[in-house]
Amino acid sequence: MKIFGEYIKSLRISKEITLRDFCRRVNIDASNWSKIERGKISPPKSKTVLNNIAETLGIETSSEEYLTLCDLAAISYIPTELLSNKEVVEKLPVFFRTARGEKPTDDELKELINLIKAG
Repeated sequence: MKIFGEYIKSLRISKEITLRDFCRRVNIDASNWSKIERGKISPPKSKTVLNNIAETLGIETSSEEYLTLCDLAAISYIPTELLSNKEVVEKLPVFFRTARGEKPTDDELKELINLIKAG
């Protein structure tokens, strides 16, 4: 499973944006952001900050990459006992799509329901 900080760091580096320049553009403290990239503290929850991050990295808000950014930020706030269950983690994208109002396939929905019932 990808980690939010690692994901953003890899995008930032691929765009050749330094940590300090990234933080200046997003208006985030560099020392705190470094901790986020290393997984020491949780990513921002604010949609405004996530949108600023996306804009700085050239990510369109209608793209799969943007949804991944938001999903990874949200996953970091899920209790660790749920994240230790591989089946739950694999179904999180279906859950997030459903929560966003996107229609999952019938099979995805059945799998998610069965996983919730088994929990």
